[in-house]
Amino acid sequence: MRFRIRPVETSFYDLFTESANHLVTGAGIVARLLEPGVDTAALAAEMNDAEHAADETTHAIIRLVNSTFVTPFDREDIYDLASGLDDVMDYMEEVVDSVALYGVHEFPEAFAAQIEVLRRACNLTAEAMPRLRTMKDLEEFWIEINRLENEGDRNHRRILADLFDGNYKAMQVLKLKDIVEATEQAIDALETVANTIEQIAVKES
Repeated sequence: MRFRIRPVETSFYDLFTESANHLVTGAGIVARLLEPGVDTAALAAEMNDAEHAADETTHAIIRLVNSTFVTPFDREDIYDLASGLDDVMDYMEEVVDSVALYGVHEFPEAFAAQIEVLRRACNLTAEAMPRLRTMKDLEEFWIEINRLENEGDRNHRRILADLFDGNYKAMQVLKLKDIVEATEQAIDALETVANTIEQIAVKES
């Protein structure tokens, strides 16, 4: 009879998938900022609830890693991945909250393209998470996230050029710059998540 000495806790995979699904929810809320006549205060409250739900999942991952003897991959990588996913959600909450607090209703033209990059990257991350169980078919994920991050960089430069071309008042520039910077940081954080997954996959291969 074969005795398994080192059982591996598999709940991590479900929790990481849950965490990434929160990002899909958050990106959907960010995208609704572009809807005409949207109630940004209500949207900020909805985003706050979504961020709290994401925090609960992050805490569940940390509690699990602290109470599990054998983890599916390195503990440090688990912490990094959980933290990276949490960072993305925090930046998206900052975007929505800033729009509501600043009373912003109009955005530079390229901002819609930037939100689409964010949305696509969140969706791809959620789709990739279940594949952590086998560590297969993940390379296309981190390659595409890197491509999207580069696209986000280009959008970011276009938005900044638009903001500083003289068509906006100084106060508008300051408000919008905060919002577009937080959006860029969310996209950058998604690339960090992808890089962490790549490192995990390389170690486990």
